[in-house]
Amino acid sequence: MDVNVSGSQMLIGLGIGILALILMILKTKIHVFLALIIAAVIVGIVGGLEPSATISAITSGFGGTLGSIGIIIGFGVMMGKMLELSGAAEKMALTFLKLFGKGREEWALSITGFLVSIPIFCDSGFVILSPLAKALSRKTKKSIVALSISLAGGLVITHSLIPPTPGPLGVAGTFGVDVGQFILLGIVLAIPMSLAVTFYAKYMNKQIYQLPGEEPDTWVRPDYQKPTYENILDENRKTPSAFLSFLPLVVPILLILLNTVLNAMKLTDGFYGVLIFLGQPVIAVAIGLVIAIYTLTVGQKRKNVINDLEDSMKSAGIIIFVTGGGGALGQVIKAAGVGDYIAEGMAATSIPIIILPFIIATLVRFVQGSGTVAMITAAGITAPIVEAAGGNMLLGAFAACIGSLFFSYFNDSFYWVVNRLSGISETKEQIRVWSISTTIAWAVGFVELLILNIFM
Repeated sequence: MDVNVSGSQMLIGLGIGILALILMILKTKIHVFLALIIAAVIVGIVGGLEPSATISAITSGFGGTLGSIGIIIGFGVMMGKMLELSGAAEKMALTFLKLFGKGREEWALSITGFLVSIPIFCDSGFVILSPLAKALSRKTKKSIVALSISLAGGLVITHSLIPPTPGPLGVAGTFGVDVGQFILLGIVLAIPMSLAVTFYAKYMNKQIYQLPGEEPDTWVRPDYQKPTYENILDENRKTPSAFLSFLPLVVPILLILLNTVLNAMKLTDGFYGVLIFLGQPVIAVAIGLVIAIYTLTVGQKRKNVINDLEDSMKSAGIIIFVTGGGGALGQVIKAAGVGDYIAEGMAATSIPIIILPFIIATLVRFVQGSGTVAMITAAGITAPIVEAAGGNMLLGAFAACIGSLFFSYFNDSFYWVVNRLSGISETKEQIRVWSISTTIAWAVGFVELLILNIFM
């Protein structure tokens, strides 16, 4: 079979698979996890993969995704339960209200996400910090949707633009640009993007008005009510101190940050090696969970604590399976060669050179899901082209990073993490909550890229 026919077959397989996925989710009784796996099979078989290769891609994609964030999700959800039941999440909510002032909860969470995701993965950051958004929603009566979008927006934007997260770091290396310049300009570009997403989050407060229910892991849709702050700083319920409340969150974040810094400085021997080990996300979040168990459950019976942890694992299981399903679909798309086929086709066109990495990253992101893979794929294909054409290598690198933010949806694990931890289960609402949010960041970033291209 020639390349053109093979490429057409790939695209047909992708189209049929995605259409089937949407129809199954919207119109049938099939659970989204099963729908993701069926769609992955369709994309692989119709797209030209051997049946054995399709199954191999599904299992490796599922395992690879969960191998990187599955354990973290499980630990994070368990920690969230401890923070919620002990009153620590409420204490953190009160502390943030005092620090940023009433009515600025979205900005508080956006800034928090913006800073946290520079050293750690956005998936880990959202899992760790989502109990804070939930507590703020419960206390102020602001929609969890507005607060989650703000937090996740800050997280994903810096995760996509600012080293030392692996994607931007890999892009900077591929384009051969100075990492220090990349970080500084990345921060400048990330600020307007975060502002735009936060304004959208505030708009969504009324559009999807959802609050945490009285029982854990439940959600309610009451009539919209204005935020309330009456007696919010004078809560009668006994809660842990602010120090103990934040400790399970701060310790993992600091350990992961140390891991990043020490690796960047190539300090890996002796005591530094121990710190690097403790700063691995899985180990760091596990330490945070242990801290939460032994500092926030003082006076509680062992049996009750274990029962609470097991209850939290039930909800974690759904998130983990759906996230793994998204990874499986993304791996099949990658194995079928759809992303490479589209990227190579774009590279052969006469599109202005600085836009080429942006468009390729956008297309790869849409068909494959992973922002990191999208930006690195675009960088690998276009860096030599941009250099040969005399284009600005720094802007070319950012074009690849910004393009990778486009329309997060079914095959992106973070799409499921954000929506599931926010209690959003309807596909139309999931797209409004997160797909549109990332597309807003993508569009603002593109405008910034065009402006910089004029002056640079």
